[in-house]
Amino acid sequence: MLALSSAAKRRFSLRRRRPPTAFPAKPPRRGCSGRSTREAAAASPAVSHSSLLLRLQSGPALAEVERLHAALLVGGHRGSTVLAAQLVRAYARLGDAGLGHALRVFDGMPRRNSFAWNAVIKGLVDAGRFSEALERYWDMVRDGSVAADRFTYPPVLKACAALGAVEQGRKVRENMEANFSQGIVAPNVFVQCALVDMFSKCGCLDEARSVFESMGVRDLASWTSIIGGTVHGGDWLDVMNLLNQMRSAGFQADSVIFATVIPACGRMKELRTGMALHGCSVRCGVSDDICVSNALVDMYCKCASLDMAASLFSSMDYKDVVSWSTIIAGYSQNGMYHVSVNLVTEMIASGVKPNSTTLASVLPSLSELKLLRHGKEIHCFSLRNGLEHSEFLMSALVEFYGGQGFIREAEIAFEFTSKKDLVVWNSMVGGYAVNEDSESALHALRALQTVGLRPDHVTVVSVLPLCNQHSRFLQGKEIHAYAIRHNISAVCSVSNALIDMYCKCGCLEIARGIFRLMKERDKVTYNTLISSFGKHGHEDQAFLLFDLMKIDGIVPDKVTFVALLSCCSHAGLIDKGLWFYDSMLKDYNISPDKEHYSCIVDLYSRSGKLDEAWSFIADLEKVPEIDVLGCLLSACREHNRMDIAELVAKMIFEQNPNDPGYHILLSNMYANAGMWSDVTRIRTSIEEKSLKKRTGNSLI
Repeated sequence: MLALSSAAKRRFSLRRRRPPTAFPAKPPRRGCSGRSTREAAAASPAVSHSSLLLRLQSGPALAEVERLHAALLVGGHRGSTVLAAQLVRAYARLGDAGLGHALRVFDGMPRRNSFAWNAVIKGLVDAGRFSEALERYWDMVRDGSVAADRFTYPPVLKACAALGAVEQGRKVRENMEANFSQGIVAPNVFVQCALVDMFSKCGCLDEARSVFESMGVRDLASWTSIIGGTVHGGDWLDVMNLLNQMRSAGFQADSVIFATVIPACGRMKELRTGMALHGCSVRCGVSDDICVSNALVDMYCKCASLDMAASLFSSMDYKDVVSWSTIIAGYSQNGMYHVSVNLVTEMIASGVKPNSTTLASVLPSLSELKLLRHGKEIHCFSLRNGLEHSEFLMSALVEFYGGQGFIREAEIAFEFTSKKDLVVWNSMVGGYAVNEDSESALHALRALQTVGLRPDHVTVVSVLPLCNQHSRFLQGKEIHAYAIRHNISAVCSVSNALIDMYCKCGCLEIARGIFRLMKERDKVTYNTLISSFGKHGHEDQAFLLFDLMKIDGIVPDKVTFVALLSCCSHAGLIDKGLWFYDSMLKDYNISPDKEHYSCIVDLYSRSGKLDEAWSFIADLEKVPEIDVLGCLLSACREHNRMDIAELVAKMIFEQNPNDPGYHILLSNMYANAGMWSDVTRIRTSIEEKSLKKRTGNSLI
């Protein structure tokens, strides 16, 4: 009985399914396909070594590879390193479906050749498993049985580039150069091109340029790599020089180069260069390529040439989701919000399904148009279609809700974001900041550091405006210290925010010191300082800054002249203010807004020249807005000029007859002048119209 039990146990153990291995010591009971090897062998006769090799090289589907695997096992070819390596490659080429099988076969190989190592490394890189690919490469180096060859280095360097692992890339380069010097591997254009691409994508342009210059032979891919890296580095002149050098070397730009360089024209606002490249793409016959067309639409949108963008978009025979997303974002960025929203409807009607980028691109337009319901519909659409995993879209939704003042909805969207990167955190911090919730914003700033993220220049620029009051000045100085320690204080937007904070806290000398250290300045820099110096009574310094602004080649805008006119108004410099106003109209062709009109009226009024102020208003082509007229009416009260006050009040009441504030102001002016009949008339008018002035509320 005991013997029978033991026999039964042995039979049971033989029938149990064994874990799949590549080349076990004994033939396995079952193959990878789930059928026994005997069934697989019965289904197809024994296959020769050469036949297996050819069929594995033909790139078969997963089921066929599994059948070949089974045939290899039962056909007596388990010891063939060549066939095993081909099997690894066949599995690895199938992507995620076959990569697990490839790794198991590879791990089960008693001997591995370079072909097997290369197949596994490339398969991991193609699947986006870059860290594992690098681990396998270093395993190969430590193993030492085979040396890396010209097929090993390109995918390894691609993994380094994807991870930004420049130090590992440098070590790979050392190994590569050692192999070159020992004659194990000959210098190869593909390997050197991969090295250029890795250094370029890691931001090490000097090293990329050094490798590129050392190349004895350069192909179009190497030119593409160095040009792409230079574009990302922002050296626009160098990009143009490289393009010219490439053409001189006899290479013609392809669609990849055009699609890389043209968007950079948009970022640099180089419309003429972008149009020239458009013409080149037409001559080279690649303008109809979808990537080039999308790049051109993007460039024209960023250069505010929407007519060209729309014309090019309409002429495209085929429009993909990138095409639609680009034109939608372009109209939104240029303030044409209604068109942007309508294009989403057209896109859906054309049969193209919006993706996360499309939805994130239209949300700013919905925010500007105060279309909260539409924003919620987009949120629901993203949830129904599984787009809530996109950090880009969730960041846009948090920003949308925060900008509308619905901070609770923003918090809910933030909490349900599965992976919160720094962009999502910045949107949440910005939402608190926009709603002036300084306590929550600073708490979120600390929280993002707690989870291991480091605030960047966007975070700092969002938080600094909350520190413009003396009660938060200490936190502002702490943020300034953080920006210095982490090398982001030199970013122009950060410096501008710091200048604004120190100016509003009255620390003009510190603001001036930051200004002097800035390597890059823009309109915001000068406008902030000119306005601040003018408000603090340093008009001479403000005028010097305006002269320096022109020397730096920065063109003044409307905000600049508002600051200058306000400065002249506070200082009582009528002639200087009028000179700036004329210069704005004639030299810079800037159309004045109500702020400029108010400054001129205030300029005259502060000096008691109300007749000139009234003449200025009367000479305008159209009746100015109430804010401008109200400025003159208040001046009439101070100088007791009832004659002008009545004329101004008439214009105000024609525009807005139901504003109780100006009725009461005019009534008080009549009372101060002892004109009681007019007081009675105005009070009666207020009662007849049932006008009521809103009662003020105190926080105390």
